[in-house]
Amino acid sequence: MKKLKLISGTANQELAKEVSSKLKIPLTPITISRFNDGEIYVKVEESVRGCDIFVIQPTCPQTNETLMELLIIVDALKRASAREITAVVPYYGYARQDRKATPREPISAKLMANLLTTAGVNRVVTFDLHVDQLQGFFDIPLDNLEVMPLLADCMLDKNLKNPVVVSPDAGGTVRARRLAKLIGASLAIIDKRRPKHGVAKVINIIGEVKDKTAILIDDMIDTAGTITKAAQAIKDAGALDIYVCATHPVFSGPAIERLEEAPLKDVVVTNTINIPEDRKLDKIKVISLAPLLAETINRIFEGKPMGVVFDEFYDNLRKKLGNKNESN
Repeated sequence: MKKLKLISGTANQELAKEVSSKLKIPLTPITISRFNDGEIYVKVEESVRGCDIFVIQPTCPQTNETLMELLIIVDALKRASAREITAVVPYYGYARQDRKATPREPISAKLMANLLTTAGVNRVVTFDLHVDQLQGFFDIPLDNLEVMPLLADCMLDKNLKNPVVVSPDAGGTVRARRLAKLIGASLAIIDKRRPKHGVAKVINIIGEVKDKTAILIDDMIDTAGTITKAAQAIKDAGALDIYVCATHPVFSGPAIERLEEAPLKDVVVTNTINIPEDRKLDKIKVISLAPLLAETINRIFEGKPMGVVFDEFYDNLRKKLGNKNESN
């Protein structure tokens, strides 16, 4: 009989504990420590021989530390004769470096895929990759799970009046269009220029936002420069309340200060990355992915498809949208 085991790195132990509770499977004990020079030491404290292991570890800041920790955990499991190792990487670091934009640049997202495969990972589970084509960087199975149904459900529950979904840049148009369709909203796009990394400049707003409730959507919020500038631009253009939806709350540098000062009603994110207590705001609302992740792990272990789960999500959204339209 196959046996399933869960292991958590140090990057997001809260999410791992939630998944463990949902599956009613205890986390396998593991020791993770640092030598004086910063090297990482790992020891799995019970036998994993012949087991299917799911290692929950987003490669979030500090990215290099969490990535190296994941690789060393996988190596320990491989040498302990684990049957199958699945790296559950809710936030996939280095995903933005997916091509050579200028000469002599690396493609770090591909390097990440190579490192995971070489370490001994047999499958990867992640959420909302920065761009879908990153799936092609892997020569092992990869499940890129959607968070869109959960975000759409949250927005529908707010019963927003005259909503418009706004993409903060042209690259996010497909994502924004999908959310707009799911919640029955109109669409707008911000024409943005990025003169250098981490700096964004709003040039124009394509679409109507005046006297509407705006929902900005992106895959991640890093320094929050793009989101907050976009929010101010659409506020100046006459939008009423402004909401933000994003999967990954990276929240680096001045992000929290910018979000606090920006004209935003709510910032809806997920727990792919754990937000420290000192970086939480009342306007930040967190959706837990633990139920979806637990269902995914169970279905991978039992060899069942995930498509039916998302079909149910979308059926429920269509019903909820239909009921909303009837009541209006």
